[in-house]
Amino acid sequence: MDIDIWQLTPWDELDMVLRLVIAALLGGIVGIEREHAEKPAGLRTLLLVCTGSALFTIASIYGFGGASDAARVAAGIVAGIGFLGAGTILRSERGVVGITTAATIWTVAAIGLAVGAGLYLVAIVTTVIALIALRLLAPPRAND
Repeated sequence: MDIDIWQLTPWDELDMVLRLVIAALLGGIVGIEREHAEKPAGLRTLLLVCTGSALFTIASIYGFGGASDAARVAAGIVAGIGFLGAGTILRSERGVVGITTAATIWTVAAIGLAVGAGLYLVAIVTTVIALIALRLLAPPRAND
């Protein structure tokens, strides 16, 4: 039984399930941070975006045999998430709000895509970078 370097197990279906679980965990970690910061896109949203992106990627790699182009699905994920993220950006008296939420949704979709493609280390490092950007680089709040 041949196993590719990015596979976690020698069984394709088990590997696919593990990829979904890893994507859910990584998206959930970012989502918990967003919940803690009381942002609109929290645990459920980011967990689902990450898992959905991973599933689309897995389906494009394994679901259509050699007749599929996984890069097209990746491009579709980016475009679709762009619409979702754009819906979170609002203009108000305070200025433009929701840009970080949109960027977080976009980044979490990329994390899911990376996990779905078997790029686990890249996905984990991206998650850490996102958490650093969201938590440590956060601007001071007005009531602090």
